[in-house]
Amino acid sequence: MSITTLALIILIPVLVWRIYSRLKSQMTRQRSIMSRHYTGLLVFGALVLVPAASLLDRPYGLVALAGGAVMGVLLGRYGLRRTRFEDTDEGYYFTPDRRLGVLVGMVLVARIIYLGIEIYMNQGSNLPNPRITDSPVTMYCLGLTGAYFAAYSFGLMRWRQQKRRAIGTM
Repeated sequence: MSITTLALIILIPVLVWRIYSRLKSQMTRQRSIMSRHYTGLLVFGALVLVPAASLLDRPYGLVALAGGAVMGVLLGRYGLRRTRFEDTDEGYYFTPDRRLGVLVGMVLVARIIYLGIEIYMNQGSNLPNPRITDSPVTMYCLGLTGAYFAAYSFGLMRWRQQKRRAIGTM
């Protein structure tokens, strides 16, 4: 076993722990800022749509991406129901469901780490390195995560627009 392999065996759990703790710290009470919701919708929507454009000739990957996106939207709606919304004098706040958000985020992180390990193991062999769009499992994870956070951002935007309309009718 080489020193590089040993370093990876030690560093991967540290990397997973850091990403997990970062995601966990982001799933706390937050101020609702419309520009962040728009950005989340655009970025995570693009996370689903860009690979979909390159998968038009690979139906299994496209179906997996679409299936993950459907499941992500359903989980996003469920996550919004479990979110605590606050309308205070200081502004609008929301507290997302920590477990669900971290779980969905870590699904994609785990799959990307798996791809990194696969690329590392292919070094020195004649096997081609896998692309992110090659595996239907990866596409499912990408669709799930992208659609979850896009649907969640969309739901937050709708909540704020409803608050704005309620203020206008008073």
